[in-house]
Amino acid sequence: MADTIQKTIKAYDTEIIRELFGDYDSNIKIIQQLLNVDITLRQEGIIITGEEIQVKLCEKLILRLIIVINSGDNLTTQHIKYTLNSLKNGSEEDSDSLKNDIVFVTEKGKPIKPMTLGQKEYVKTIESKDLTLTVGPAGTGKTYLAVAMAVKALKNKQVNRIILTRPAVEAGESLGFLPGDMKEKVDPYLRPLFDALFDILGAEKFEKYSERDVIEVAPLAFMRGRTLNYSFIILDEAQNTTKEQMKMFLTRLGAGSKIVVTGDITQVDLPKAKTCGLLHATKVLKDIKEVGIQFLSEKDVVRHTLVQKIIVAYEKNENNR
Repeated sequence: MADTIQKTIKAYDTEIIRELFGDYDSNIKIIQQLLNVDITLRQEGIIITGEEIQVKLCEKLILRLIIVINSGDNLTTQHIKYTLNSLKNGSEEDSDSLKNDIVFVTEKGKPIKPMTLGQKEYVKTIESKDLTLTVGPAGTGKTYLAVAMAVKALKNKQVNRIILTRPAVEAGESLGFLPGDMKEKVDPYLRPLFDALFDILGAEKFEKYSERDVIEVAPLAFMRGRTLNYSFIILDEAQNTTKEQMKMFLTRLGAGSKIVVTGDITQVDLPKAKTCGLLHATKVLKDIKEVGIQFLSEKDVVRHTLVQKIIVAYEKNENNR
């Protein structure tokens, strides 16, 4: 049995301690569980007790998390687990390299920034390429970060408008069989895009931009026959495009425009006879230098930590089959 040692981290101010420990010590309980150590707060500081390797790793983790807190972030379970994984993999600079990468600040003052190295690379790719194809599972921030980058480009006058689109035929349903007028038919498909815009811009500014056609949210079919100049265009849920639809969409790119395509190739709702347009595009366009192809993984999931486990479980099941 390994020897038990004790390390003391000098106590920080009460606000940092409060954020580090979390409500009812929730954050510290997670760290204790992950590393099998005991953490207590005393007058002399934060005391870590346990096996030597685990105590030293815990010390590094806590010091990294304090950097996260000092950068203005609210500490989450995702921060804790991602930082710990980075330390285990020897990437000790990960937290530092992410802390100042603010993409945009919402109307409510909330900073939007990449939470993982994969997301950071995704943002860099969007900045540097005219076309970005992004493949990744649910919860990796594909759509939200793309919308934030679009709003940033609009605010900086790099583009004149934002166009967000999705294929409006999913899960085997056809628009013609759905009740209501065209707006009522397509709204449920476009709702996640509206939600991202509301969160980033606020409902009032979104309505103002929409009325002036500065922001357009429309089904993919509405893109046919158009040339989109000086626009930031996002195609979401692109795993549900056929290769013909994808070609049609990508050739809409006009002067001064940028396209971001996002999708999850594990959630394709196309008929089996149809080829997934997103997967096809990543293969066809891979040698064009102006095209960025970004793959995100379960490590980049920033939703509830259970989402990460669900994705891994499904991947294992598919591999076993």
